[in-house]
Amino acid sequence: MLTPVIQEEETGCGIASVANILGKTYSEMKNIANAMDIYAEDKSLWSDTQYVRRMLLQAGVETSLDEIPFESWNTLPDLALLSIKHHWENGHNFWHWVVFMRVEGQGFVLDSASYLPSNIRTDFSEMQPKWFIEVKKV
Repeated sequence: MLTPVIQEEETGCGIASVANILGKTYSEMKNIANAMDIYAEDKSLWSDTQYVRRMLLQAGVETSLDEIPFESWNTLPDLALLSIKHHWENGHNFWHWVVFMRVEGQGFVLDSASYLPSNIRTDFSEMQPKWFIEVKKV
């Protein structure tokens, strides 16, 4: 049974998403991130992809070099970081990180937002990803 990691800070979705990929708790991943000078309080976690890439790379997990435009749920790789809830704020793009996974042919999203009734999502029409980062299998 998959237990999604829930973010414990408003800007902790990147840390929680990496924890979901690596099978760590939020506090374990936060300690690792803090040791790398990555802090949930830093709002640039919402607007820069380098932070999640660095956390994954330190764990030996490769990602696609670029952000890949989202076309459809069916064309996503089996594991990807997705950017949803895009908005523009003070001259910067911001988004919410979620993880797309496909297990035995079934796709779902792990969304770390604490306000959701379920953090394992299949309500694909409610999410509008802009792009994704492919995550090589862990």
